[in-house]
Amino acid sequence: MLEITGIGRDTVAGFFAEVGDLSEYNHPRQIPKLAGLSLKENTSGKHKGRTRITKRGRKKLRALLFPASMILVAKNKAFKALHLNYTTRPDNPLKKMQSIIALCNKLKCILFSIGKKQFVFQEEKMLKDIPHMQAFIQEPIAA
Repeated sequence: MLEITGIGRDTVAGFFAEVGDLSEYNHPRQIPKLAGLSLKENTSGKHKGRTRITKRGRKKLRALLFPASMILVAKNKAFKALHLNYTTRPDNPLKKMQSIIALCNKLKCILFSIGKKQFVFQEEKMLKDIPHMQAFIQEPIAA
């Protein structure tokens, strides 16, 4: 996990301190509820409100993932490319804060997978696994 550019030992230690033993989880989708990063829409009758995160969960885990995601956007080429794609895509572009929350969930999945399966993180492989990111793989990622 420390080989990911932009992730420090405090982030990794804090992740394991908040999440605990990863063998208790079957899928990384179980952790957003634990962190309170699940999305919900505030609606009532005909009124369609804004979509926000639930904030029901571990406050410290959210407080750990959010700054880590912002640092990854600044220092990691793959996360920077994902953030750029999320905010500038032609259909359904996200606002910057929404993109950071999406990247928090992505980071959570990556940390979960590395902790559970013990593999080395590769930026190119992460982008290759996302279908709409094929354009970023063929042209080099700008720093």
